[in-house]
Amino acid sequence: MMEIIGYLLSIFIGITLGLIGAGGSILTVPVLVYLFHVHPTLATSYSLFIVGFTSLIGSLIKTKEKCIDYQAVGYFGLSSVIVVLVVRKILLIHIPEVIIAMDHFQLTKSALTMIAFALLMLGSSWSMITNKQNQMTSLHLIKHQVIKMIVCGIGIGLVTGFLGAGGGFLIIPALVVLLDMPIKKAIGTSLMIITINSLIGFLGDMDHVSIDWIFLLKLLSVTIFGLFIGNYLQKKIAADLLKPLFGWFVLLMGIYILIKELF
Repeated sequence: MMEIIGYLLSIFIGITLGLIGAGGSILTVPVLVYLFHVHPTLATSYSLFIVGFTSLIGSLIKTKEKCIDYQAVGYFGLSSVIVVLVVRKILLIHIPEVIIAMDHFQLTKSALTMIAFALLMLGSSWSMITNKQNQMTSLHLIKHQVIKMIVCGIGIGLVTGFLGAGGGFLIIPALVVLLDMPIKKAIGTSLMIITINSLIGFLGDMDHVSIDWIFLLKLLSVTIFGLFIGNYLQKKIAADLLKPLFGWFVLLMGIYILIKELF
């Protein structure tokens, strides 16, 4: 029963990526951990694979629709992917399994991963619920702020590296604010940046994780199916109408994870 729910939510993961160019990894790690019982650290690697390849299909669709800014992909992608590789290949593998142990309290690497992910979910959900993106699009800021894009890329790389999250809800607002980019082009650009970060991050993991390829490919096929649904819906429904609803869902999941891990 739990696996059936997991596959249904995987369709939803693809829908969110296709519809709003973000949100896939926010759900992927919790789905893998709580419904498919994958270890949290391994779940971040699996998330990179699933979200990366799903975003690749989405970015190919957006390429045909001419909805990608390749200059932004270059600035964000280069800075973030270097950070992803450093985190996945050097930092993450050296973090001990038990981080804090005192009296009756013990903070493990797995618990810390899920707590950090829950906090990311709470932050992302607030951004979606308040629909900040609409406020940002009216700002007239100077284009091509290279230093700011590189700094944002580093932040996105840290999120992707440590948590296996594509960072779409960080990428899209940054693209809209820094480049005054139309939302549809920001979605396509976000998908390509997520693709680069996620797949290179996964390649960096392959030499030190055990991968269940059959399971991964099954989950990927379901998620890609959802992507096509989301891309179709994007042409029919304004993404801004669905963002607050999705935000409330993510908020509830984040609260659930925090309660489960802390109490």
